[in-house]
Amino acid sequence: MRTDPTDAQLYLVQPSDLALDPLPPRVAENLEPLSRVLQWADDYLCRPHAELGRPGAVCPFTRPALKKDLLFLAVYRGAELDQDEVVEVVRRYRDWFLQLEPAELPAAQYKFVGIIFPDIPESGYLDLIEATQARLKAEYVSLGVMIGEFHPGPPRQPGLWNPHFRPLKSPLPMLGTRHMVPTDFPFLKDNQEHVAGYLERFRDTLPLRMYAEIKEAARRFGLQMPHTPAADDRALAPAIA
Repeated sequence: MRTDPTDAQLYLVQPSDLALDPLPPRVAENLEPLSRVLQWADDYLCRPHAELGRPGAVCPFTRPALKKDLLFLAVYRGAELDQDEVVEVVRRYRDWFLQLEPAELPAAQYKFVGIIFPDIPESGYLDLIEATQARLKAEYVSLGVMIGEFHPGPPRQPGLWNPHFRPLKSPLPMLGTRHMVPTDFPFLKDNQEHVAGYLERFRDTLPLRMYAEIKEAARRFGLQMPHTPAADDRALAPAIA
């Protein structure tokens, strides 16, 4: 288990921590939600799904993250949280995420930090999970990271390949952070601020297969478009769902 060197209240658990004997106190007191999310990651995110609309795992990042020991979880308790508190704690974990090694792509593309909020009731899924994701997304994109929303609802965000599928359904409410990759463009294309942040981050590595769509979005928002796409984007990580 890791503790943030600048903030002892923040901690991160890796899957291997659940096998320690004795368990660290923070792992022991949160063993149930940690175990549930890790089981869900293995049983659902790492596997194909009939409704996904494309071959491969629901989340192509998860299995490599587990193999590389780059999946980190924390549990934040409270049944009466407000949005400002959730935003604050997620930002603090995001800042730590940016410092965790590996910090740069491509080595960091599979690093993931998920904050589980097991006590949030169903009535809080929209205001505390989805609204927080929407509130922070532009800020995250400007830093080169993505924020994902997960809850049992499921979240309203549909899959890219099947609009009737909700790939972000999870057993517990959670907000997650990972590095943005060039193939994340479909998640950003409908917002000028998001597209501007994407172009700033990836202007020299735009994926060839998305170049026409990126160019159209830049034109629509009056943004300057780089002239040359990446020559070969086969090695770039795929986007989730």
